[in-house]
Amino acid sequence: MLEDNNTVGLMKKLIIVLLLGMFVQHGYAQNERDTIHYHKIYYFGGTGLSFPLGKSNEVFTTKLFSGSMGLDISLKDPRYFLTPTLYLLTYGYNQQIPDPDYNHMVENGRANFYMLSMAAGRRRQFKRLNTFVYLGPALGVVSEPRGELVGQVLKMDNKYSMSFAGKMGVGADYKFPGFFLGAEVGYLQHFRKIEGNSAQFLTIMFGLKSDITSLSEKVSHAIGLDNYIR
Repeated sequence: MLEDNNTVGLMKKLIIVLLLGMFVQHGYAQNERDTIHYHKIYYFGGTGLSFPLGKSNEVFTTKLFSGSMGLDISLKDPRYFLTPTLYLLTYGYNQQIPDPDYNHMVENGRANFYMLSMAAGRRRQFKRLNTFVYLGPALGVVSEPRGELVGQVLKMDNKYSMSFAGKMGVGADYKFPGFFLGAEVGYLQHFRKIEGNSAQFLTIMFGLKSDITSLSEKVSHAIGLDNYIR
């Protein structure tokens, strides 16, 4: 128990230090104009793993694979961006507290988190290499397995609930001709308890990012948004 708490505390401190360090740093690279992200919108998709931290280990276990998909929308100053992202996180599940609506506990089940993060971030460009940090709220649906014994048949069901959370992370990507290859490490903290425990996870994602600026402009024109701002 003490070891888990120390691990969680260390991860929080590490990510917070990285976030603060990158936000306050003003190196020579920031004095150069960002030539990659200026007036751009990128789509990115990733796959990876999500690890439960602290007491979350009593309920959840890591499963292959989790994923993410979202947008990288550069602001007027391309060092800053908005990144709405949908995370699809999958875990093994061991029920801890009896549910009065069901007569059996679930062990070695499967739980899913569908979380939409609305984060803002900052990046630094080093020619083709970019580093970034982001921070923001998240909202989503949690699917927990449940079991009901009816006669000799065990019927499986899913219990759905809403969850608010906070998401922050750090990462980097590198621009190849036509696409970016990137990776990120994030921390997800839920604001409500699940199975009596605080739910917190470490996410590691790898993926590709591609330019969809022209497609976004065509869609905007097609639906009549003539005041679309590049």
